[in-house]
Amino acid sequence: MSTPDDTGRKALAETLDRLLGDGGCPWDRAQTLESLRPYLLEEAFELVEAIDGGRPESFREELGDVLFMVEFLGRLGARRHGVGLDDAFAASAEKMQRRHPWVFGDAEVHDVDGSLAAWEREKAKEKASRGRLAGVPSALPALLRATRVGEKVAAVGYDFADADGARAAVRQESAELDAALDAGDLDAVAHELGDALFAHVNLARKLGLDAESLLRASLDRFRGRFEFAEARARELGVDLATLDDATRDAWWNEAKAAQAGDAGP
Repeated sequence: MSTPDDTGRKALAETLDRLLGDGGCPWDRAQTLESLRPYLLEEAFELVEAIDGGRPESFREELGDVLFMVEFLGRLGARRHGVGLDDAFAASAEKMQRRHPWVFGDAEVHDVDGSLAAWEREKAKEKASRGRLAGVPSALPALLRATRVGEKVAAVGYDFADADGARAAVRQESAELDAALDAGDLDAVAHELGDALFAHVNLARKLGLDAESLLRASLDRFRGRFEFAEARARELGVDLATLDDATRDAWWNEAKAAQAGDAGP
């Protein structure tokens, strides 16, 4: 197991020194905080994929890429704003200690929900002039943003009492969506479909599940079944687009059964 030391970070810092110094890489030297934004997002999503894949070698590589971006941004931040990584590390440590008075102070919490509610109260004290939802970035993926919004308003009581309440909301929103579909009102359908999606996210949250991860897993299952059909079509020398519905359904069910078998008992 790796032991915590500064060897790796020193090597990364020296690498960036070389890239950004005289005679370094023209592309790296031309970057700004703004130009690195898409690369930071891409690397973050690749790290998430590595976490989902459960492969240590991929996790190491993608975590390293994220750390490279963080180190890079720290250099650029120091140049533009006079705020580098050491400043950010110190500020983060101070903030984490301040927002965990049940760990670093005398406050008490007894479970995960209590910790989250206490965290939100401490955060609200710091940002009393801002709305509670101001800290949820609009650029977050929609499912993750919906989860964070639900968590934040739940901390002040704007929440369902339990999963049954969230489930009732799902049924209500589904009924309203059905009514909009029956009426043929596309604007109403769009409105109610959005509400139904949000209701499902809240149900997942009340069950202790992560909606983003659930949808990712569903997409992975769908991809696996579709790729099964593609492979079967290649074996037979046929075009997927020419298949009849009965064949499509049969192959889909075969792929679904194979996935269930792979999952084990």
